[in-house]
Amino acid sequence: MASIAASSISMQPRHALATTRASGLKLASFVNQERNNLSFRLRPVPARLRISCAAKPETVDKVCEIARKQLALSSDEPVTGASKFSDLGADSLDTVEIVLGIEEEFGVTIKEDNAQNITTVQDAADLIEKLCRAKGA
Repeated sequence: MASIAASSISMQPRHALATTRASGLKLASFVNQERNNLSFRLRPVPARLRISCAAKPETVDKVCEIARKQLALSSDEPVTGASKFSDLGADSLDTVEIVLGIEEEFGVTIKEDNAQNITTVQDAADLIEKLCRAKGA
């Protein structure tokens, strides 16, 4: 018997063409009772640590508003957390102006190396949340 903890597993039997996949696997025991029979026993694993990187929806909405304003986008132009600034028509100067607007709105300072890693609205919102937590600590 073998045990494994993983987020995904893929197996292909030696004498078969089919591939078996299991995603989101927390803990499994593999038992080979017969030569051609492999069974799985899934057991729940208690969550010890949960990390959430997603920013609050209101933070994402504010960043969307800032981007819409800086880029002079119409109200019917969709701007979401997944929106890339470049896809919205932002060049490097527009991106700098968006970062400055974010700093002013949220009262944070974004270092240049962090600013260069911002490509989407969600990236900006996540960074704001991180900076606000650090500022409050």
